This record gives sequence, C-alpha cells and structure tokens, in this order.
Amino acid sequence: MRLQKVVLFALVAVFLAAGTVSLYGHCQIPCGIYGDEMRFKMIEEDITTVEKSIKQILELSKASPVNYNQLVRWITNKDEHATKIQDIVNAYFFTQRISPVDPSDKKAYQEYIHKLELLHQLLYYAMKTKQTTDLAHVEKLRTLLQEFYDVYFSPEDKEHLKEHNH
Repeated sequence: MRLQKVVLFALVAVFLAAGTVSLYGHCQIPCGIYGDEMRFKMIEEDITTVEKSIKQILELSKASPVNYNQLVRWITNKDEHATKIQDIVNAYFFTQRISPVDPSDKKAYQEYIHKLELLHQLLYYAMKTKQTTDLAHVEKLRTLLQEFYDVYFSPEDKEHLKEHNH
C-alpha cells in the first residue's frame, strides 16, 4: 500500500510539473493537425504584439521617473514574441513545409529560393525588433509576411481558404 501511495504521489507530481512546461505547437511529424494558414495568423498576432510592445517601451521611456518594472516587462514581451516568429519560421516553415527542389527544374527552383529568401528576411527582421525599438522593422515584417503568403499559397489555395473563412 505504501508503494502505491508513492507511485500515486509521483504521478501527481509529474502531471503538475508538466503543466508548468512550455509546450510547442507543432512537432516534426507530418500529422496534418496544424494548418499553414494558422501559422500565418500566429505570426501576424506576434507582429502586432511586438508593435504594441515597442510603442509601450517608447512611451514608458519618456516618463520621469521611468517605471523600470513596466519597461522591462514590455521589453521581455517584445523579445518573446519576436522569438515566437523565429520559432515558427524555423521549426515549421524551414524544416517542415519548404522542401528542397531539384535545381534543374528552373522555375520550381526559383520559387524555392524566393521562399527561402523571404523566410530568412523574416528571421532577420524579427531579430532586429529584438535589438531596437524601430517600428520600421515591424512594418518590414508585415510586408515580408504578406509577400511570403502570396508566394506560399497558390491562387487555388487562396480561393479555398477564402471560402472556408466566411
């Protein structure tokens, strides 16, 4: 009976600890559960959060005296959401959704290279939002995300998405 209590206690402790662990939204198994469009929406939300955080940082920095607790919270929030953008780009698009293409297929290879360039730029400007409070980097992220969306989804995909979102 004592062993059962110890095992039960250990299981409860594991479940409680699991609740405190950050879980990532996608594994690297092609399960089909998560949709590409959802990833774009997540990045859009993260960009909006980065923008709001930058605006709060700029506003709080003007105050006298500066509320450093709030300032640090907004800086941390900005950086966390910029990291989320990078995580989705790396762990979802780079590693799972964009497959290498045979260079002899010139058209497909050019499309592949263009997607890689856009993803790299998304990573770069997400990093720039961590380093600065320049809202131009946020706008660049928005523009790049739209460009990537436009090349990632075919016209047929976009029409299908439009039909299912109304």
